[in-house]
Amino acid sequence: MKEKERLAIAQDLFKEAYEHQMEGELETAIELYQRSILAYPTAEAHTFLAWTFSEQGRLDEAIAECKKAIQIDPDFGNPYNDIGAYLIEKSQHEEAIPWFLKALNAKRYENPHFAHCNLGRAYVALEMFGKAREQFAVALKLRPDYEPARQGLQFLKTLIQ
Repeated sequence: MKEKERLAIAQDLFKEAYEHQMEGELETAIELYQRSILAYPTAEAHTFLAWTFSEQGRLDEAIAECKKAIQIDPDFGNPYNDIGAYLIEKSQHEEAIPWFLKALNAKRYENPHFAHCNLGRAYVALEMFGKAREQFAVALKLRPDYEPARQGLQFLKTLIQ
């Protein structure tokens, strides 16, 4: 089978997996993401498979999938941010910070407000409130409607009063 055909099949499976994931049908989504990866491995498929694993609390598997995504496309920012987010869920806040910084330096990253906000969350947990405030503010500058960043700033205001 030609590369173009394999890629087309992988993209169709990816779209179907995403639909199932959004419906909460995680096992079906996992199977379809894995089939997509078998057809044609992409950083996106590994990253979204990781996200699905994380929704099941399978954080170590999610991190492993993100690392596979980075091997395929080191310029794709999403898996760096996601690894950091999974490390926060594991209460490994210090270890998460370099991953958010890598996301912010990635050449292909459409949602840097996520990494700024997550960096703010890590700084809050480490009681680095000034740095946290800066990151939440940057996230809101990039995306004024991003509620988690707004909530982060609000939390800091209540904490410091």
